[in-house]
Amino acid sequence: MTPTLENYVLGRWTAGSGEQHELYDASTGEVIAIANGEGLDYAGMFDYARHTGNKALRKMTFHERGRMLKALALHLDSKKEDFYTLSYRSGATRADSWIDIEGGIGNLFANASLRRKFPDKPFYVESEPIALSKAGNFMGHHILVPKEGVAVHINAYNFPIWGMLEKIAVNLLAGMPAIVKPAVPSAYLTEAVVREIIASKILPEGALQLVVGSGQGILDHVNYQDVVTFTGSAETGRKLKGHPRILSEAVPFTMEADSLNAAVLGQDAVPGTVEFDLFIKEVRKEMTSKAGQKCTAIRRIIVPENLVEDVQIALGKALAQTTIGHPLAEGVRMGALAGREQMQRVRERVEHLAQNTPIVYGNLDDVQVIGGDCKVGAFMSPILLLNPEPFKFTDTHEIEAFGPVSTLMPYKDIDEAITLTNMGKGSLVCSVATNDPRTAQEFVLGSATHHGRILIINEEVAKESTGHGSPCPCSSTAAPAGPAAARKWAAFVGWSTSCSAWLFRAPPP
Repeated sequence: MTPTLENYVLGRWTAGSGEQHELYDASTGEVIAIANGEGLDYAGMFDYARHTGNKALRKMTFHERGRMLKALALHLDSKKEDFYTLSYRSGATRADSWIDIEGGIGNLFANASLRRKFPDKPFYVESEPIALSKAGNFMGHHILVPKEGVAVHINAYNFPIWGMLEKIAVNLLAGMPAIVKPAVPSAYLTEAVVREIIASKILPEGALQLVVGSGQGILDHVNYQDVVTFTGSAETGRKLKGHPRILSEAVPFTMEADSLNAAVLGQDAVPGTVEFDLFIKEVRKEMTSKAGQKCTAIRRIIVPENLVEDVQIALGKALAQTTIGHPLAEGVRMGALAGREQMQRVRERVEHLAQNTPIVYGNLDDVQVIGGDCKVGAFMSPILLLNPEPFKFTDTHEIEAFGPVSTLMPYKDIDEAITLTNMGKGSLVCSVATNDPRTAQEFVLGSATHHGRILIINEEVAKESTGHGSPCPCSSTAAPAGPAAARKWAAFVGWSTSCSAWLFRAPPP
């Protein structure tokens, strides 16, 4: 019998009612679970979170909350092999799952360590006292306290564990409870982790609730003390952001959506240089890791016009070495997409883009797989498109095919490279391969306003660099503008963080 996922609401596990959603093994097409989140008492859930979970968390000090996160991280780390076993059903390889599972647990550890930056109190005194009188007897203090609401997290299907843990780590440290609504296709992974969290009894009652279905009506009860975060498509995000309750209550809404991340090859990084080889390696990795289903995946490859052919040939050879198939099959480097529905969306977008930017590597109708069946599994070949006129055919900078897809395009000079990069209207991360410090500085200063993180790829940095798409839990990597825009949202009244990682050597004076 196919198992039915349950929601965790009001302190108990319960099945929903209404329409059922079948969840599939991404590689075999087998139905592995049923999800149903309809018929839930959302008003009761918010009341329970505010008056039970919030009350308990607000009484705890920063150090107590931090130690709570550390204990939770240690507990989940001890159960991670169970999560790996289940994660293979999503089409993810062991390496893909490492990002989701251990990357998520790492976020808990990272946020737990932040307790040392705060006092062992339930509030935080910000900066120095402000003198308001000549004698100094009348002065003001800025204090930061937890909001008296709920953090509602509506998450994407690509990282069902990491996506949840990186968000709840913030609200729990800040003293707010959470209601988590994962994307349905991979909700079975989120449910498995939440079951372990609840069973551990590490969190106070009401600190975490879970909705595994569509979540219809979940925003009808938010108020001005709540915060809402959304990760997914820009189209869906805009609809949710315009919800009447969000607008009437002025609820803070953080959206991380389509991100057309770019990788730029510097003019000095010609074939035969270390930087050229590192660039090809990084692009191939970002196109194939998690089958391209990463918010930080490289979607636009911007190279000097005289090197387009060299890059196309080198990248084609690198992609040809990527073995596709069932994630448990020996030698497989790239697994399946999350499901055939997700694969069809990618196909449709590639077909649209290919009207003006032809496919120069890969085939939408032909993919060789190991240990799987492309007729029932969500397998797809890496696709490389070529945009010979990136200022004319601008869909490249506006439409994201959320799979193993990227577009190659030329630039004439560094100013043109910066302009093309910024045409993505804000992205999570951008990389530039160069060993020229002046080029690095010029590029960073010209594009920093459009990217959450800029990585410089060169021989020196590569010795310790974690790469283009690696999560950096102690820094903010969200886009400062555009559809991908998302900052560390404020779970404190008046508190937020903003930090970008610029990794480059300063030019000589």
